Amino acid sequence: MKFSELKKMKEKDLNSLLSQNREKLRELKFNLARQKVKNPKEIKGVKKTIARILTLLCQKEN
Repeated sequence: MKFSELKKMKEKDLNSLLSQNREKLRELKFNLARQKVKNPKEIKGVKKTIARILTLLCQKEN
């Protein structure tokens, strides 16, 4: 998800999206260990999305 799209979202929506992405990352890591991931680069994308959300949440907090 792009940063500009995330900026438009409310804090409640960002928190729910954050929890969804963390769950997705956890599942991807388990599947990677079992060698069932078709695209390992997807993990990197999910991590970046989590970082973007956390950055926005910190900015909105201040």
